Amino acid sequence: LHIAILASILSLIIYWLIRDSQRVRNLHGKHVFITGCDTRLGNSLAKWLDKRGFCVIAACATEKGGQELRSCSSLSLKTVNLNLADSNSIARAVVFVTKETAGKGLFGLVSNAEGIAPVAPTDWLRIEDFHSVLDVSLLGLIEITLKLLPLLKKAEGRVVNLVNAKGLMAFVGGGYSLSKWGMEAFSDTLRIEMQHFGVKVSIVEHAFFKAGVVNSDVIEKYLLRLWNRLIPEIRDSYGEKYFVE
Repeated sequence: LHIAILASILSLIIYWLIRDSQRVRNLHGKHVFITGCDTRLGNSLAKWLDKRGFCVIAACATEKGGQELRSCSSLSLKTVNLNLADSNSIARAVVFVTKETAGKGLFGLVSNAEGIAPVAPTDWLRIEDFHSVLDVSLLGLIEITLKLLPLLKKAEGRVVNLVNAKGLMAFVGGGYSLSKWGMEAFSDTLRIEMQHFGVKVSIVEHAFFKAGVVNSDVIEKYLLRLWNRLIPEIRDSYGEKYFVE
């Protein structure tokens, strides 16, 4: 028993030493770019990293979101408007990040933004319903990552892609789960390729957050809109009872 206790204590000490060796030192001057900072997880992360001493560049979808974030952060936190479904907006954000890093490179890229995803059976949807989420959560993520890779390689930084774990459970049609599985595949491939350059690529599969739960009224509104636009043949094949339930 004594040997087991000593072994456990020794293992715990070794664990703490290894963990502490992985801590990032000298945080000041290290730039981190975060997408989706208007609200919720991205917003909280931007504030937390700002307090830790990082030079945070927070991408917001709206000017209002950027103003509110700046009002409760340090002067070192910068914001930039970003629409991940717009290549021109992505290009402007990359120029902004390049100027802010001033030749130092980018220490971290955290991708968090999510597109709006209608929740409904697959044959209730049109191709534009898939684009509404894939253009932001997958293709937009890929595009901005590709354009920032030179800065990440220069700083031997890291890419962190936040994936909502509920998207990995394919229980409903539409582009939401597609985008999450696509993010996983893109991240896994990029991780292997970037090892040569000293760039780390991580996936954080987070669970539900109280602030991030979609209001049921919003879901019902989407369902009603999709139901009403269905052609009679598809609507009749499901029936009114199916829709109500």
